[in-house]
This record gives sequence, C-alpha cells and structure tokens, in this order.
Amino acid sequence: MKNIRLVALAASCLLSTGVMAQTPPPAAVPAAPLPYGMGLTLAEAHVCAEAVRVEAARNSWLMVVSVVDSGGHEVLTERMDNTQFGSVAPAVEKARAAAAWRRPTKVFEDMIAAGGTSLRVLDIPGVIAIDGGLPIVRKGHIIGGVGTSGGTSAQDGVAAAACLKALEK
Repeated sequence: MKNIRLVALAASCLLSTGVMAQTPPPAAVPAAPLPYGMGLTLAEAHVCAEAVRVEAARNSWLMVVSVVDSGGHEVLTERMDNTQFGSVAPAVEKARAAAAWRRPTKVFEDMIAAGGTSLRVLDIPGVIAIDGGLPIVRKGHIIGGVGTSGGTSAQDGVAAAACLKALEK
C-alpha cells in the first residue's frame, strides 16, 4: 500500500511539473506609442518631397509624394510629370495612415499577407495595407507622415524612406 502511495505521489509530481512547464510566460508589456508633436513645416515638407523626387528619378520611377502634419492634414502633395493621377489618392492615404496609426503602412501589408485573423485589419477605417507610408518622427514625437505611390509596393517604400533620410540631416 505504501508503494502505491509513493508511485501515486511521484506520478502526481511529474504530471504537475509537466503542466507548469507548458504554461507560457506572461506577455511583455508593449511600449507606449510615440506621442504626437507639433506638425512639420512646409519647408520640411519640401525637403521631403525633393528627396522622394531625387530617389524616384535615380531609379526611373514615376511617383506621387504626399506629406501630412501630425494631425493628418495635407501639407504638400506633388505628382511627378507623367505619373498616373490614380496614384494621388493612395499617396495621401498612406501618409495619413502612417501618422494616424503611428506605424509604417508596410505593417498592415504584412498583416494581410499573413492572412487569418489579421485580415480583419481591412475593416479598420483609414488603414491602407500597401508599403509607402511612413510616420515622420522628430525627438520622439510624430510630426507627420509621408506617403508615396506610383511604383510597386517595395518601390513606394524605398521612395518614402528617402524623405526620412533627408529630414535627418
């Protein structure tokens, strides 16, 4: 009888250890989102647009660039000569989405590509799930967003990144 109790106790210990080992660690607390700051200036928007135009021309791409302030209000939108006018609205929406959601629009593109429950992002107003929208950040504050459209998704992302690089100088 004593042996049966020992076996039962040992089995109980082993089983409870296995259950505890399968318990996932607590989720990490996400970092606080970046706060909004004063919007960028028209002069900064021109620097951004010029950098996008130079990058696009260097790669023989036709682009539209749009820059919004920290409230998502359009500061500047430019369409390079011969760029399809259908790219204007996506560029503006990418800039707004990047500022509003405080993240690159590529994040949403990747969520859609993953499928499954991530597809519900398509129901969120103001989301555009195509690369080419980036938040503009200065001193830890979002001061605006840039959106580009006219090339492939990846080309739009490269063109938008040129804006951020130019504003870092």
